[in-house]
Amino acid sequence: MTETFVPRAAGDAIKAAPRRFVLEALGEADATRRPADWRDRLDAARDDGVRREIAAKPGFSVKRLTTLVSPAASAHIEEMAARAVALTRRRFGNAISLFAPLYLSNYCVNRCRYCGFNAGRRHRRRRLSLDEAFAEAKILAGGGFREILLVSGEDRAAIDTEYLCALARRLRAGNLFSSVSVEIHVESEENYRRLFEAGIDGVTIFQETYDRDEYALWHAGGPKTVYENRLIGQENAARAGMRRLGLGALLGLTDWRFEALALGVHASTLLKRYWRSKVSFSFPRIRPAEGGEGVLFRHIVADRDFVQMLAALRLCFPDAGMTLSTRESPALRDRLIPLGFTQISAGSRVNPGGYNENDGEPSSTGQFSVSDERGPAEMTAVLRRLGFDPVWKDWDAGFGGGA
Repeated sequence: MTETFVPRAAGDAIKAAPRRFVLEALGEADATRRPADWRDRLDAARDDGVRREIAAKPGFSVKRLTTLVSPAASAHIEEMAARAVALTRRRFGNAISLFAPLYLSNYCVNRCRYCGFNAGRRHRRRRLSLDEAFAEAKILAGGGFREILLVSGEDRAAIDTEYLCALARRLRAGNLFSSVSVEIHVESEENYRRLFEAGIDGVTIFQETYDRDEYALWHAGGPKTVYENRLIGQENAARAGMRRLGLGALLGLTDWRFEALALGVHASTLLKRYWRSKVSFSFPRIRPAEGGEGVLFRHIVADRDFVQMLAALRLCFPDAGMTLSTRESPALRDRLIPLGFTQISAGSRVNPGGYNENDGEPSSTGQFSVSDERGPAEMTAVLRRLGFDPVWKDWDAGFGGGA
């Protein structure tokens, strides 16, 4: 059995934190301590209730989302999907933005059983210097991207606040990107504020799973074992002024219906308390990772269930962004895009230095296996064929007074 290591700093971050509304909201809903209690509510939904919720004015309530993700609603996916498509077009038009992740390091101190960066596995490790990261970013900018997501394993020894601030300032000075976001370890409010002042305007944090028991099972060691510390990350970012808050669960770790309900409560609480920030959802389904052989995923999400989840969240959150990753196959991505997504990645490389490498064996291990390897030019053509307008630049930062 792998020994669990929890550093003192993780516990101290919770003790020192101000009031946390998301923890309170999820606690009141019993959404994380007794997920099995939701089963009775889900099974109680009936066809007439599902029809009422599909036809109702868009908006969130726990009752509504419970009804829309219930087994009874699975017979109404076509109506839900049609309403989601119409609602997305009404709020967002035909625009779909493109972005790319830039992986800075695959060193990590955590031992997440599903991840290719697991500290307990012998992998090809690499972390990018500032010059190397900037060179990768220039490749993405040259491909047309104006939105970038900086990604790293929990590698505070090298990818710390100073590194990220220096990289963000360099990207901004080069006028390469209109939006720079991060998907890194959870930081304090103070450090998020430093990142914001350096030019980073968004933070993505996947809770991975909101089920506390399953969370403990999948996170075997490292600071990430502290469930509450992960959950407070978005509030730290919102308090620091971050304009974009990306939420998600790694679908396949527990019952997708429960994850959808917890995501809804999480998003609703953030929107009520931190209304200056935009909330978006990502829907990453579990993918194979190097060294993860033998890991048994008991809650694989079928395509039909996947569609029900995203349609239900769109009907409850009509103004939320929705992101579709390259974890999905090309054929499925083409069918899913019209159902409510507002942002997609293209040509993603999920290992540090991946954009600067030729075909062949990569120099470092990736986080997961990419399924859709189509580049930005090909995805632009696909979007146009589907009737959408590819958007490379996000104008919100300009209107909001950002860099």
